[in-house]
Parts: sequence; structure tokens; C-alpha cells
Amino acid sequence: MGDATQGLQERLAMIIASTPPGDRLPSEPELARKLGVSRASLREAMRFFETQGVIHRRPRAGTYVMQPPAVIETGLEVLESIDTLASRIGLSVSMGDVSIQKRVSSPEEASALGIQEGTKVIDIRRSILTQKKAVAYLIDIVPEGVISDEEMRGFQGSVLDLLLRRGSPPLQSSRCEINVVQANRELAKIFGIQRGDGLLMFKAWLYTVSGQVIDYSFSYFLPGYFRFHVVRRVGQVFSPTPNLST
Repeated sequence: MGDATQGLQERLAMIIASTPPGDRLPSEPELARKLGVSRASLREAMRFFETQGVIHRRPRAGTYVMQPPAVIETGLEVLESIDTLASRIGLSVSMGDVSIQKRVSSPEEASALGIQEGTKVIDIRRSILTQKKAVAYLIDIVPEGVISDEEMRGFQGSVLDLLLRRGSPPLQSSRCEINVVQANRELAKIFGIQRGDGLLMFKAWLYTVSGQVIDYSFSYFLPGYFRFHVVRRVGQVFSPTPNLST
């Protein structure tokens, strides 16, 4: 980050901090004049605060200061749903739009799930909201038959919690890849951010005790609302055995 960009963000942060939550910031032209920058530079600086949940731009209504977001902080050693994590810290979350459909698996999905290409899968997608704002978007791909039609009709929460409550099949572990991705048009619309903004993405494989992958998932998180950490053991350094021979 250049000095000019950092300086602009610091000055904009002072204006935001002096504006009560729920109030509207000055218009973009007015802010740009006040800060002595172009509107393009101002928009770039505002994108940072928007992805952190500090401000929210509403089309044709202006930019509003948000309540400081509650941060979900957790280690990655134990697999838990967002609902469980939020409940632990007293954060109220709700499920936004839900899409559940049966469809033919893609080659990538079939390979991940260990099923024959073209086999049907259940595709479950939903957003997680706090203060009416999407902060996570979750996609679960499971083989057909893992979740019954009745369970799909009454689906709430998470696939993980559903499987844990049911206790069948018994689960063992999850492998997760963590990446930072740029929001495409669909994700930008879901999160109310700009295309190209950064999102944290987890791609995961959920295993049963028999070693079968029962859930292939993609989880997208809005920075500023989540903080993940890993507890690692310190590796022991072994010194070479001294040569005592003469």
C-alpha cells in the first residue's frame, strides 16, 4: 500500500469514526473535495472499509456508517458450523436466501466425492446474515440420498449440524484448503461489495469414519467479520549425534 493510499484511508477513517452509526456520510463528490482526491481514489479507499463491515453503500441512497461488527474468532483445529460459533459469542445470525436442487455432478465434484461422473448430487447454497448483511456464503455438494427429501424441505442451519444431529453416517475429519479469492459478479451481489474485492474461501472435504467424502463444500467469508487462527506445536530440532570415536 502506498503512502498516499494509506494517508487517504487514515483521513477517511477519522471521518467515519466521527460519524455516529446509522448516519449517512457526505456524498462522494463532497467527500472527494474535502479530502482533496479524485472520486476514483475515494471509491478505492471506501471499498476497504466496506469489506470490513464499517460502512455500507446503498444504491441511490448513499453510504452509511455501520455498528462495529462482532467478529467471529475461532481456531481451525475443530470443525464447527457458523451457527455454533456465533451462538458461543452471542452473535445473532440468520439464514438468508436458500437454494437446494438436485442436479448432475460435474467432473470435479464427482472426483471429490468419489462417485461416478454424471451421478446426481444435492447442491445446497445459502447466505448467512448478521444485521441484515451477508457475511458468509456457503455451498455444500453431497451425493444424492445423503439428505432425504423431508430433511431438504425443512432445512435450516448447516449441513454439518444436520449430519451431527442425525449421527449417521458417523463423521471423522475434514480437510480444508484456504485461499483468498476475488469476488465475481454473483458473489459481489450477494455480499453487497464490488467485483474484485477479496474474500476468504475455504474448500473442504468432509470424511466419514469409513473414509468416504460425504460433503464437498465451498465457504466464502467477508473479511472483517471472521478471524481464524491455528494453534501449532513447536517442532523439535534434533542436533546431530556427536562423533565420539577417536
